[in-house]
Amino acid sequence: MSPELHVVFGTGPVGCWIARALREMDKPVRAVNRSGARPQLMPAEVEVVAADVSDAAQAIDAARGATTVYQAVNAPYHRWHELFPPLQAGAMAAAKAVGARYVSIENLYMYDSSQSIREDSPFRPRSKKGELRARLANEVMTAHERGEIRATALRSSDYYGPGVLQSALGERVFANLVAGKKAQVTASADTPHSWAYIEDVGRAAAVLGTRDEALGRAWIAPHAPPCTAGDVVARAANALDIDPQLMIISRRMMQLVGLFNPDARAAVEMLYLFQEPFVVDSARIQDAFDLQPTPIDVGVERTVRWFQDFSQKHA
Repeated sequence: MSPELHVVFGTGPVGCWIARALREMDKPVRAVNRSGARPQLMPAEVEVVAADVSDAAQAIDAARGATTVYQAVNAPYHRWHELFPPLQAGAMAAAKAVGARYVSIENLYMYDSSQSIREDSPFRPRSKKGELRARLANEVMTAHERGEIRATALRSSDYYGPGVLQSALGERVFANLVAGKKAQVTASADTPHSWAYIEDVGRAAAVLGTRDEALGRAWIAPHAPPCTAGDVVARAANALDIDPQLMIISRRMMQLVGLFNPDARAAVEMLYLFQEPFVVDSARIQDAFDLQPTPIDVGVERTVRWFQDFSQKHA
Protein backbone atom coordinates (compact mmCIF):
# COMPACT_ATOMS: atom_id res chain seq x y z
CA MET A 1 0.00 0.00 0.00
CA SER A 2 1.26 3.44 -0.90
CA PRO A 3 2.52 5.63 1.99
CA GLU A 4 0.42 8.46 0.59
CA LEU A 5 -2.77 9.60 2.29
CA HIS A 6 -5.40 11.51 0.36
CA VAL A 7 -7.87 13.48 2.45
CA VAL A 8 -11.09 14.49 0.70
CA PHE A 9 -13.07 17.27 2.35
CA GLY A 10 -16.67 16.69 1.29
CA THR A 11 -18.63 13.50 0.61
CA GLY A 12 -21.15 14.72 -1.95
CA PRO A 13 -21.03 13.24 -5.46
CA VAL A 14 -17.72 14.94 -6.31
CA GLY A 15 -16.04 13.85 -3.08
CA CYS A 16 -17.29 10.29 -3.48
CA TRP A 17 -16.09 10.00 -7.07
CA ILE A 18 -12.71 11.47 -6.14
CA ALA A 19 -12.42 8.84 -3.42
CA ARG A 20 -13.48 6.08 -5.80
CA ALA A 21 -10.91 7.17 -8.40
CA LEU A 22 -8.17 7.27 -5.79
CA ARG A 23 -9.06 3.80 -4.56
CA GLU A 24 -8.84 2.53 -8.15
CA MET A 25 -5.30 3.90 -8.05
CA ASP A 26 -4.72 1.97 -4.79
CA LYS A 27 -4.33 5.17 -2.77
CA PRO A 28 -5.42 5.30 0.88
CA VAL A 29 -8.23 7.78 1.40
CA ARG A 30 -9.83 9.57 4.32
CA ALA A 31 -13.11 11.39 3.64
CA VAL A 32 -14.40 14.18 5.86
CA ASN A 33 -17.92 15.46 6.41
CA ARG A 34 -19.81 17.07 9.29
CA SER A 35 -21.59 13.91 10.46
CA GLY A 36 -19.09 11.14 9.88
CA ALA A 37 -21.79 9.19 8.00
CA ARG A 38 -20.79 7.10 4.99
CA PRO A 39 -22.67 7.92 1.76
CA GLN A 40 -23.84 5.09 -0.45
CA LEU A 41 -21.28 5.92 -3.15
CA MET A 42 -18.31 5.99 -0.78
CA PRO A 43 -16.09 2.87 -1.04
CA ALA A 44 -16.03 0.70 2.08
CA GLU A 45 -12.22 0.91 2.32
CA VAL A 46 -12.33 4.69 2.76
CA GLU A 47 -12.03 6.02 6.30
CA VAL A 48 -14.84 8.52 7.01
CA VAL A 49 -14.44 11.03 9.85
CA ALA A 50 -16.49 13.93 11.16
CA ALA A 51 -15.22 17.52 11.15
CA ASP A 52 -16.43 21.02 10.40
CA VAL A 53 -14.01 22.13 7.69
CA SER A 54 -14.86 25.79 8.29
CA ASP A 55 -13.18 25.39 11.69
CA ALA A 56 -9.46 25.43 10.87
CA ALA A 57 -8.50 23.44 13.97
CA GLN A 58 -10.93 20.66 13.08
CA ALA A 59 -9.84 20.69 9.45
CA ILE A 60 -6.16 20.45 10.42
CA ASP A 61 -6.87 17.56 12.77
CA ALA A 62 -8.86 15.72 10.09
CA ALA A 63 -6.00 16.19 7.59
CA ARG A 64 -3.23 14.78 9.81
CA GLY A 65 -0.87 12.68 7.71
CA ALA A 66 -2.25 13.85 4.39
CA THR A 67 -0.06 14.14 1.32
CA THR A 68 -2.93 15.67 -0.69
CA VAL A 69 -6.03 17.55 0.45
CA TYR A 70 -9.05 18.00 -1.81
CA GLN A 71 -11.54 20.79 -1.09
CA ALA A 72 -14.81 19.36 -2.42
CA VAL A 73 -17.21 20.60 0.27
CA ASN A 74 -20.34 22.14 -1.19
CA ALA A 75 -22.79 24.58 0.38
CA PRO A 76 -26.48 25.38 -0.09
CA TYR A 77 -26.85 27.61 -3.13
CA HIS A 78 -28.36 30.50 -1.21
CA ARG A 79 -25.59 30.44 1.44
CA TRP A 80 -22.51 30.47 -0.77
CA HIS A 81 -21.30 33.90 0.29
CA GLU A 82 -21.68 32.98 3.93
CA LEU A 83 -20.21 29.47 3.90
CA PHE A 84 -17.68 29.10 1.09
CA PRO A 85 -15.04 31.57 2.35
CA PRO A 86 -14.61 29.88 5.77
CA LEU A 87 -14.75 26.41 4.18
CA GLN A 88 -11.95 27.31 1.79
CA ALA A 89 -9.96 29.02 4.55
CA GLY A 90 -10.21 25.92 6.75
CA ALA A 91 -9.20 23.55 3.97
CA MET A 92 -6.25 25.72 2.93
CA ALA A 93 -5.13 26.02 6.55
CA ALA A 94 -5.16 22.23 6.78
CA ALA A 95 -3.09 21.78 3.63
CA LYS A 96 -0.59 24.36 4.86
CA ALA A 97 -0.34 22.86 8.35
CA VAL A 98 0.33 19.31 7.16
CA GLY A 99 2.38 20.23 4.09
CA ALA A 100 -0.02 18.58 1.64
CA ARG A 101 -0.81 19.34 -1.98
CA TYR A 102 -4.09 21.19 -2.33
CA VAL A 103 -6.69 20.45 -5.00
CA SER A 104 -9.44 23.05 -5.22
CA ILE A 105 -12.69 21.83 -6.80
CA GLU A 106 -14.26 24.80 -8.56
CA ASN A 107 -16.80 25.68 -11.23
CA LEU A 108 -16.76 28.02 -14.25
CA TYR A 109 -18.91 30.89 -13.00
CA MET A 110 -15.96 33.28 -13.00
CA TYR A 111 -15.52 33.15 -16.78
CA ASP A 112 -17.16 35.14 -19.54
CA SER A 113 -19.16 32.45 -21.31
CA SER A 114 -19.81 34.48 -24.46
CA GLN A 115 -16.91 32.55 -26.05
CA SER A 116 -15.57 29.04 -25.62
CA ILE A 117 -14.10 28.68 -22.13
CA ARG A 118 -10.50 27.58 -21.62
CA GLU A 119 -8.28 27.80 -18.56
CA ASP A 120 -6.67 30.98 -19.87
CA SER A 121 -9.99 32.67 -20.62
CA PRO A 122 -10.36 35.97 -18.72
CA PHE A 123 -12.27 36.18 -15.46
CA ARG A 124 -15.34 38.27 -16.31
CA PRO A 125 -18.09 37.16 -13.92
CA ARG A 126 -21.65 38.05 -14.79
CA SER A 127 -23.20 37.33 -11.40
CA LYS A 128 -22.58 37.72 -7.68
CA LYS A 129 -21.81 34.02 -7.45
CA GLY A 130 -19.33 34.41 -10.27
CA GLU A 131 -17.62 37.26 -8.43
CA LEU A 132 -17.35 35.06 -5.33
CA ARG A 133 -15.92 32.18 -7.34
CA ALA A 134 -13.36 34.46 -8.96
CA ARG A 135 -12.25 35.80 -5.59
CA LEU A 136 -11.93 32.32 -4.08
CA ALA A 137 -10.04 31.02 -7.11
CA ASN A 138 -7.61 33.93 -6.95
CA GLU A 139 -7.02 33.29 -3.24
CA VAL A 140 -5.94 29.72 -3.98
CA MET A 141 -3.45 30.66 -6.69
CA THR A 142 -2.14 33.64 -4.72
CA ALA A 143 -1.42 31.32 -1.79
CA HIS A 144 0.44 28.99 -4.16
CA GLU A 145 2.49 31.84 -5.61
CA ARG A 146 3.44 32.96 -2.10
CA GLY A 147 4.61 29.45 -1.25
CA GLU A 148 1.99 29.02 1.47
CA ILE A 149 0.52 25.90 -0.16
CA ARG A 150 1.16 23.79 -3.27
CA ALA A 151 -2.10 24.14 -5.12
CA THR A 152 -3.94 23.23 -8.26
CA ALA A 153 -7.58 23.71 -9.25
CA LEU A 154 -10.06 21.62 -11.20
CA ARG A 155 -12.96 23.46 -12.81
CA SER A 156 -16.06 21.93 -14.37
CA SER A 157 -19.40 22.83 -15.88
CA ASP A 158 -22.70 21.42 -14.59
CA TYR A 159 -22.38 17.89 -13.25
CA TYR A 160 -24.44 14.89 -14.25
CA GLY A 161 -24.02 11.20 -13.56
CA PRO A 162 -24.52 8.52 -10.90
CA GLY A 163 -25.25 10.10 -7.53
CA VAL A 164 -25.82 13.62 -8.87
CA LEU A 165 -29.25 14.65 -7.58
CA GLN A 166 -29.07 18.43 -7.21
CA SER A 167 -28.10 19.75 -10.62
CA ALA A 168 -29.61 20.88 -13.91
CA LEU A 169 -29.46 17.23 -15.06
CA GLY A 170 -30.28 15.62 -11.73
CA GLU A 171 -33.58 14.71 -10.18
CA ARG A 172 -35.63 17.10 -12.33
CA VAL A 173 -34.45 15.39 -15.51
CA PHE A 174 -33.31 11.81 -14.89
CA ALA A 175 -35.43 11.00 -11.83
CA ASN A 176 -38.53 12.45 -13.47
CA LEU A 177 -38.02 10.42 -16.65
CA VAL A 178 -37.43 7.23 -14.66
CA ALA A 179 -40.67 7.93 -12.79
CA GLY A 180 -42.59 8.41 -16.03
CA LYS A 181 -42.85 12.18 -15.62
CA LYS A 182 -41.77 15.03 -17.85
CA ALA A 183 -38.17 16.15 -17.57
CA GLN A 184 -37.87 19.70 -16.25
CA VAL A 185 -35.26 21.59 -18.25
CA THR A 186 -33.83 24.92 -17.12
CA ALA A 187 -34.44 27.92 -19.41
CA SER A 188 -33.97 26.26 -22.81
CA ALA A 189 -33.99 22.83 -24.43
CA ASP A 190 -32.22 23.98 -27.60
CA THR A 191 -29.08 25.77 -26.43
CA PRO A 192 -25.68 24.00 -26.72
CA HIS A 193 -24.19 23.32 -23.31
CA SER A 194 -21.10 21.49 -22.05
CA TRP A 195 -21.87 19.00 -19.28
CA ALA A 196 -19.34 17.42 -16.89
CA TYR A 197 -19.80 13.70 -16.28
CA ILE A 198 -19.17 13.14 -12.58
CA GLU A 199 -16.88 10.11 -12.96
CA ASP A 200 -14.63 12.14 -15.27
CA VAL A 201 -14.46 14.92 -12.67
CA GLY A 202 -13.48 12.50 -9.90
CA ARG A 203 -10.83 10.83 -12.05
CA ALA A 204 -9.37 14.18 -13.11
CA ALA A 205 -9.15 15.42 -9.52
CA ALA A 206 -7.39 12.23 -8.45
CA VAL A 207 -4.83 12.61 -11.24
CA LEU A 208 -4.16 16.26 -10.35
CA GLY A 209 -3.74 15.25 -6.71
CA THR A 210 -1.03 12.75 -7.58
CA ARG A 211 0.99 14.70 -10.16
CA ASP A 212 3.30 17.52 -9.15
CA GLU A 213 3.31 18.91 -12.69
CA ALA A 214 -0.37 19.83 -12.17
CA LEU A 215 0.52 22.33 -9.43
CA GLY A 216 0.43 26.07 -9.89
CA ARG A 217 -2.33 26.24 -12.47
CA ALA A 218 -6.02 25.58 -13.02
CA TRP A 219 -7.35 22.76 -15.18
CA ILE A 220 -10.74 22.17 -16.77
CA ALA A 221 -12.08 18.64 -16.34
CA PRO A 222 -12.69 16.55 -19.47
CA HIS A 223 -15.96 17.52 -21.16
CA ALA A 224 -17.61 15.76 -24.08
CA PRO A 225 -18.69 17.96 -27.01
CA PRO A 226 -21.61 20.21 -26.04
CA CYS A 227 -25.18 19.12 -26.58
CA THR A 228 -28.53 20.62 -25.70
CA ALA A 229 -30.64 19.66 -22.72
CA GLY A 230 -33.21 18.45 -25.22
CA ASP A 231 -30.60 16.08 -26.66
CA VAL A 232 -29.87 14.72 -23.19
CA VAL A 233 -33.57 14.13 -22.55
CA ALA A 234 -33.93 12.35 -25.90
CA ARG A 235 -30.94 10.10 -25.16
CA ALA A 236 -32.23 9.30 -21.67
CA ALA A 237 -35.69 8.53 -23.04
CA ASN A 238 -34.14 6.23 -25.63
CA ALA A 239 -32.27 4.37 -22.89
CA LEU A 240 -35.57 3.98 -21.04
CA ASP A 241 -37.44 3.04 -24.23
CA ILE A 242 -40.01 5.81 -23.69
CA ASP A 243 -41.07 8.89 -25.62
CA PRO A 244 -39.07 12.00 -24.63
CA GLN A 245 -41.18 14.51 -22.74
CA LEU A 246 -40.02 17.75 -21.22
CA MET A 247 -41.14 21.10 -19.90
CA ILE A 248 -39.11 24.31 -19.74
CA ILE A 249 -38.55 25.98 -16.37
CA SER A 250 -38.72 29.65 -17.30
CA ARG A 251 -37.33 32.64 -15.45
CA ARG A 252 -40.83 33.53 -14.30
CA MET A 253 -41.43 30.03 -12.97
CA MET A 254 -38.08 30.08 -11.18
CA GLN A 255 -38.94 33.44 -9.61
CA LEU A 256 -42.28 32.12 -8.39
CA VAL A 257 -40.68 29.01 -6.88
CA GLY A 258 -38.07 31.29 -5.36
CA LEU A 259 -40.75 32.96 -3.24
CA PHE A 260 -40.63 29.93 -0.94
CA ASN A 261 -37.44 28.11 -2.03
CA PRO A 262 -34.24 30.07 -1.29
CA ASP A 263 -32.07 27.89 -3.55
CA ALA A 264 -34.37 28.54 -6.52
CA ARG A 265 -34.31 32.24 -5.72
CA ALA A 266 -30.52 32.17 -5.66
CA ALA A 267 -30.41 30.37 -9.01
CA VAL A 268 -32.25 33.04 -10.99
CA GLU A 269 -29.11 35.10 -11.63
CA MET A 270 -27.46 32.05 -13.22
CA LEU A 271 -30.15 31.37 -15.83
CA TYR A 272 -27.99 32.99 -18.53
CA LEU A 273 -25.82 29.85 -18.40
CA PHE A 274 -28.68 27.90 -19.98
CA GLN A 275 -30.22 30.63 -22.13
CA GLU A 276 -27.01 31.17 -24.12
CA PRO A 277 -24.45 28.69 -25.53
CA PHE A 278 -22.06 27.51 -22.81
CA VAL A 279 -19.12 25.74 -24.43
CA VAL A 280 -16.05 24.36 -22.66
CA ASP A 281 -12.68 23.45 -24.18
CA SER A 282 -10.94 20.78 -22.09
CA ALA A 283 -8.10 20.02 -24.50
CA ARG A 284 -5.37 20.98 -22.01
CA ILE A 285 -6.10 18.28 -19.43
CA GLN A 286 -6.91 15.73 -22.13
CA ASP A 287 -3.53 16.24 -23.78
CA ALA A 288 -1.44 16.64 -20.62
CA PHE A 289 -2.76 13.63 -18.71
CA ASP A 290 -4.48 11.54 -21.40
CA LEU A 291 -7.84 12.02 -19.71
CA GLN A 292 -10.65 11.63 -22.21
CA PRO A 293 -14.28 12.55 -21.55
CA THR A 294 -16.94 9.89 -21.31
CA PRO A 295 -19.10 10.03 -24.47
CA ILE A 296 -22.48 11.57 -23.74
CA ASP A 297 -24.38 8.41 -24.76
CA VAL A 298 -22.34 6.31 -22.35
CA GLY A 299 -22.70 8.83 -19.54
CA VAL A 300 -26.45 9.16 -20.02
CA GLU A 301 -26.89 5.38 -20.10
CA ARG A 302 -24.96 4.92 -16.83
CA THR A 303 -26.87 7.77 -15.23
CA VAL A 304 -30.26 6.35 -16.23
CA ARG A 305 -29.36 2.95 -14.79
CA TRP A 306 -28.18 4.52 -11.53
CA PHE A 307 -31.41 6.50 -11.17
CA GLN A 308 -33.45 3.37 -11.87
CA ASP A 309 -31.61 1.55 -9.09
CA PHE A 310 -31.91 4.55 -6.79
CA SER A 311 -35.65 4.77 -7.45
CA GLN A 312 -36.17 1.09 -6.63
CA LYS A 313 -34.22 1.35 -3.40
CA HIS A 314 -36.19 4.41 -2.26
CA ALA A 315 -39.63 3.36 -3.47
